Amino acid sequence: MSKREAFLQAACKENVEEFLRFIQLHKDKADPFDVEEVVQEMPRDQKEALWRSLASLLQDVLLELPSECWEEGNQKGMEVEASADPKHVMSVVEGVTLVALVSVKVLQDSDTFNALLEITHRLHDVLVSLPVSAGPIELHIRTLCEAWWKKGLQEKEKFGRTAFFMSLQKAFALKKPWAEIQRLWGLHDVLLCLDFTSEDNKQIIDLLLECFHRPVYIRNDDGKRFLVFLFSWNVSFIWAIHATIKNQLEFYSRTITNHIAEIYFRAWKRATGDFLEKIETLCIQDLMQSAILLRRTSPVYAKVRQIVSYFQTRKGGRSVDAMLCKLYRPFLWKFLSAPNFEVRANATFLFTEAFPVHDPDQSCENIDQTIQKQLDTVMALLDDPHPTVRSTATLGVCKILAKCWELLPATIIIDFLKKPVVELAADSSSPDVRCSVFKCLTIVLDNVLSHPLLEKLLPTLKYSLHDNSEKVRTAFLDMLIKVKAVRAAKFWDVCSMDHLLARLAIDSPSVSKRIVNLIFKSFYPLNESEREWCCRCITLIQMNPMAARKFYQYAYKHTAPTNIIKLMLSIRRLLNSCMQSDCDLSEMNDSNKENSADEQALLLKDTALVSSLLEVVVILWKSVEKALEHNKEVQQYVIAKFGKVVGKYLNTFEDERCTAPLIIMASFMPPNAVPAFSCGVLSRLRRMDSGAEPKQYSQLLDCVCSWGQAGDILELITDWLTEALPKKDAANTSRKVFIYETTEAKPDLALVYLEYLFSQSSTRKKVLALKLEPLKQLHTVLGHWRSVLHTHLSSTAEDPKSPSVDTALKAFMYHSCLCAHLQHCSSEGRDYLLSMEYVAAWVAETVLPFLAKRSSDGAADSDKSQSLARQITESFLTACRDVFLVGLGDETFKGQILHLCSLILLSEEGYLCIPTMLPVLKEVVDSFGSEDQVQEGQEDPAEVILGVVANIFQKIIELLARHLRKEPEEGKQLCQSAVAGLTDFLQVAQMWDSTLLCGVFSTLFAVIIVEKRHALQKISHPEEVITPESVDDMPPLSNILLSVLLKTPPLTRVFLREISSSLDSEAITSLTELAAVLHILSVIKHTGQFKAGLKHAAVSVQQQIHIHAVTAVDGGDIQRVIYESSMKILNDILDL
Repeated sequence: MSKREAFLQAACKENVEEFLRFIQLHKDKADPFDVEEVVQEMPRDQKEALWRSLASLLQDVLLELPSECWEEGNQKGMEVEASADPKHVMSVVEGVTLVALVSVKVLQDSDTFNALLEITHRLHDVLVSLPVSAGPIELHIRTLCEAWWKKGLQEKEKFGRTAFFMSLQKAFALKKPWAEIQRLWGLHDVLLCLDFTSEDNKQIIDLLLECFHRPVYIRNDDGKRFLVFLFSWNVSFIWAIHATIKNQLEFYSRTITNHIAEIYFRAWKRATGDFLEKIETLCIQDLMQSAILLRRTSPVYAKVRQIVSYFQTRKGGRSVDAMLCKLYRPFLWKFLSAPNFEVRANATFLFTEAFPVHDPDQSCENIDQTIQKQLDTVMALLDDPHPTVRSTATLGVCKILAKCWELLPATIIIDFLKKPVVELAADSSSPDVRCSVFKCLTIVLDNVLSHPLLEKLLPTLKYSLHDNSEKVRTAFLDMLIKVKAVRAAKFWDVCSMDHLLARLAIDSPSVSKRIVNLIFKSFYPLNESEREWCCRCITLIQMNPMAARKFYQYAYKHTAPTNIIKLMLSIRRLLNSCMQSDCDLSEMNDSNKENSADEQALLLKDTALVSSLLEVVVILWKSVEKALEHNKEVQQYVIAKFGKVVGKYLNTFEDERCTAPLIIMASFMPPNAVPAFSCGVLSRLRRMDSGAEPKQYSQLLDCVCSWGQAGDILELITDWLTEALPKKDAANTSRKVFIYETTEAKPDLALVYLEYLFSQSSTRKKVLALKLEPLKQLHTVLGHWRSVLHTHLSSTAEDPKSPSVDTALKAFMYHSCLCAHLQHCSSEGRDYLLSMEYVAAWVAETVLPFLAKRSSDGAADSDKSQSLARQITESFLTACRDVFLVGLGDETFKGQILHLCSLILLSEEGYLCIPTMLPVLKEVVDSFGSEDQVQEGQEDPAEVILGVVANIFQKIIELLARHLRKEPEEGKQLCQSAVAGLTDFLQVAQMWDSTLLCGVFSTLFAVIIVEKRHALQKISHPEEVITPESVDDMPPLSNILLSVLLKTPPLTRVFLREISSSLDSEAITSLTELAAVLHILSVIKHTGQFKAGLKHAAVSVQQQIHIHAVTAVDGGDIQRVIYESSMKILNDILDL
């Protein structure tokens, strides 16, 4: 029996196992059995018999277990007959599908395929209800439907639609849908058989539009072909596609937008008839108008312009030129003269980019006339009154010149160039216009034909290097760099070297880097010898020393570290040749051959030159420091070379300008590389005078820290501070003091050193990286200086042997500062916060009693103690503010400091510390953050602390009001000094919705109302009633508080809400109080803002003030005038 006959007999229910075996043999690559070969060899009657048998088999297995039950059967593991087993049924269906697919491929025109059509129908029905686990079967059935469509067989539309729809859905479901997109493109003709208006196809239409949301379609070549094809499916569908793209445009990246532009262009290129007209009018022309009418701040403006530019950059073909001319004709020329400057600017951009906008089918004479008119229009746009349009026109002119230089008459070119270069480059009304001239000239420079003319015109721009706008100077230098790159002219002919160096010396990094880029090869010719580099370095220093430092600061960006090191060593050889010394004799001899004795003597006498050369070495070394760290061999070589000569340089070049760079140079090397110098640094620091300037000790401290000897400095500081303490306190430090040299203690200098060490990030890192023990000792010693402060507070006479007040106060301040640093470095615990809490207790118990009223006896001593007590309190509060600012204070610490603030305010003269206290309150509130707001009724430490803050603030306002009443002049000064802190505090408080901090604004409102009511009650004559127009017309405290509240709109809005809330609660009822409210509203009204808030508050006043109408008439002239004035203010606000 042949394979054909055996396979034919197996295709029935009775021999289904044999059928499945044949299918398995087909799948086995090693077995020669091939279903396609067998079916192809069958005669027509056998094929028809095979299809009938398979149709019967398929019907039988699907009756036993329909496809809807396959998943259920697998999950329940239901016990059924073998033939009804889901896996068995799926195998049979898969086998039938395979044979059907092969049959379609080998189908001949003379074959009768009714049975095959029946099989395909049944499989098509199965496809709709297949479970997820039947993925391979689904793919085979879809492939069968696809093959049926491509073969063009009977009912192909039905099967083709299903295959298309399934592929479309599958492409959205897969993470990597490229194969499905390719399959979809192969089925794109199916769409031509679908009715766009049918409701049955609505789901397909939605999925097709969804394709334009998916970047994977837009980027993929087959996907792009498919999207282009969609424009030609149905004329009505074009509008839907365009609307979808416009809605999605905001979310496209620049790359995707470029693909979208390509899709539009390709769709336009292949369109004809109605499709072409719709694409042009609905899509392209709409995008053109949007590119002109959209604001430049719109999120889609740049994307729309990018799409339109895609079309315009493809000018040159007759079809594109004709299309642009036809679509622009209705509106472009009108928009070029529109009243809105943004419309004119956008139209100018598109017009100049599309230049020339002409119809290629016109006669040459008409084209010439059209282009001339357009050139005149461009020239007129350069004179537009708005700078944005002039800038855009400048860009357009330069693009036109770069593109059409050889086509334009010489007179037109000269006019076009002179206008920007001569006039707009000096446009004093707008730096943007001046900047655009230089940015756009770089476009013209790309055309080689422009170079001869620009070489003559550019020197007129030389003073633009000194433009007062940095971006103009930057653009000018970018243009010079372009001039140099394209060799259009010599840049020093455009702008002299002296001007460039002068600007390099003083300008910002952005400008300086560009100047260095421009002149680098002039002063650092890499193709010349190292000796020449050195000579150019000297020349640069002689021309402008400051510029030389800047030049070598950025030189590493333009050459390799190797060349930097070569220049350093070359300068070293030159300096060696200037010294009458034995160091590096061989090198000196080499140098002597190159330099005459006269030149060396001259160089040695020029201290400024020598110091500048040393500075250059330091700058170069600093620039390659990281590179040297990665190449230890070269680093050791450089250190060895310079280590031999630094000591000799210090002895030879004794001028202070030379010493400073040499000390920095020594800091780059380990101490054993410069033993003679390193051994004496600590001694120099010990012998330093107490009044030494920073430049005398700063570099030495940097040096010691860089050598890893920060501990020695810290020990010296601790020793001096310990020795300067009174003996009783010095003995309590529980440490032995080692004195290396018999020098007096210098506590002032110790604190100066300490301040420098902690003010510089590099030295601070070295100090805080030390072991904890020396830092703890310093912390302890600084804490003992509180006893010195207490002595000064208590004593009536100055003790000449006791440390000064200023020194003790500084030590007290640095103690708190050191606490903060140590707490920050501490990985666990709160020991140093606890230390600051002890200090807070000391301030409360020891210092605050001295904040009392001055007594008549010993007034001078009382003033001294009171002033010192105030300084101590304020310095500690400032330190606490800094602790909160960096986020170190926990709830316990906040509570202790707020308790101290309360005690300060309760002391007699504590109000003097209010300006310092307000920043502390601000940082306490800010440390929680508005996102950590607590809910009412919750037990939360933040709630308690914020409540305390609100109470303290209320006490502060009360004290300010009381002091203003008792001592008006002094009170005004106090209030003015508190304005900055009050503003910052209120700006933080207004971000909180918590009712606790809303009390802050109710306090302000109440104080202002009380003060204004009191002022109204004191009026003795009706003429004294005035309507305030500014804060200056309000009483003193109200004046200051309102000026703060009106500084920023958010504060004013919160205050207006507080006014409305108070009025709605009927807390304000009397006429004078309502009048006071209206006076506040009058002041706010004159700012010209907050109309809604003002009207809301005015309505609340209106509801209450009418009840006082009769009372005002009966109460006398003053009450009547107050009422009438109030009503006038009220009506003015309601009429806003």
